[in-house]
Amino acid sequence: MSNEQLTFTTQNAWEAWLDTHAEAVTGVWLRIAKRSADQSTVSYAQALESALCYGWIDGQKKAENEHYWLQRFTPRTTKSIWSKINKAKAEALISDGRMRPSGLRAIDLAKRDGRWEAAYASASTSTVPDDLQLALDANPKAGQFFSTLNSQNRYAILFRIQNVKKAETRARKIAQFIDMLNKGEKLHP
Repeated sequence: MSNEQLTFTTQNAWEAWLDTHAEAVTGVWLRIAKRSADQSTVSYAQALESALCYGWIDGQKKAENEHYWLQRFTPRTTKSIWSKINKAKAEALISDGRMRPSGLRAIDLAKRDGRWEAAYASASTSTVPDDLQLALDANPKAGQFFSTLNSQNRYAILFRIQNVKKAETRARKIAQFIDMLNKGEKLHP
């Protein structure tokens, strides 16, 4: 894994780098300026948009100092899951004629293996699926505790359920979460 830290002042500069290096490196840390920084950089939104064009995706975010933070960008792997938000962004980039061949290949592969249709909802748009709601209704103690969870813990459960492929695995996961909620336990402290 590359630990190289890069700083670009414009989206065009980031795209020029991707155009040359996107297929040769395993990833980079991109420095993104905070509002307090004396020098501006490519914004996170611009960086993500450009990354999607080349079949890359954002990953871990970490603090650097009071003026900058670091965002990890890497090429998508064959197991990279898609969010509905990034799927919509990619479709818009295709419509705008901005998607590069490597980005189109990443989308085509995701469509062929089912990851495109299985894109997950974001925390702000995620809803409780019917099967989980039925289990919560059948277990009032679990349902009551679930209703007290903060958004991070609530979404952690919803995300893990919505990304299960097999029905029997999904049912088992729901049962595990109901048991956990009955005990008053949550995924994140």
